[in-house]
Amino acid sequence: MDKPADVGRVTADAEAQGPRRFADLDQLQGAVGQVLGVSSWVEITQERIDRFADATDDHQWIHVDRDRAESESPWGTTIAHGYLTLSLVPRFLSETFLVETKTTGINYGVDKVRFTDPVKSGTRVRGTVTLAAVDRLKPDTARLHTDVVISIEGEDKPAAVARVISVLVTA
Repeated sequence: MDKPADVGRVTADAEAQGPRRFADLDQLQGAVGQVLGVSSWVEITQERIDRFADATDDHQWIHVDRDRAESESPWGTTIAHGYLTLSLVPRFLSETFLVETKTTGINYGVDKVRFTDPVKSGTRVRGTVTLAAVDRLKPDTARLHTDVVISIEGEDKPAAVARVISVLVTA
């Protein structure tokens, strides 16, 4: 992921197509280097931000104090927590690809996460997923490396970029 902002870049008019389907890990492995898909848009409401603040005990004013954010923040409104933005990755992955023989998937880690632009309350984000690598651990198990670019509707700069690593087990 040498140039994170360029990974999986799509045009503003790209639409979510539903998950790209793969019969098995062998077929998925053939898609290394390809954009697997673009998720649907997710609105980042103030209510969602407040719930995330409650769940994480991160009540910094730039996230939860609308009046102060309007008068003091450089964005003129509250912004989502970076980790709230990142927490949408599982949704983006499930909306963009599916391995039909998968029995379970496990989060393994995240590399090179960058929060490159704040997500203002009331905006929408979506994920573009590119398959970077598939490491076979066993015939029925693989570690996937996916590059996820989280775009903000109407903005050229992405909200976040990350290399997401997961383990898939198939039947």
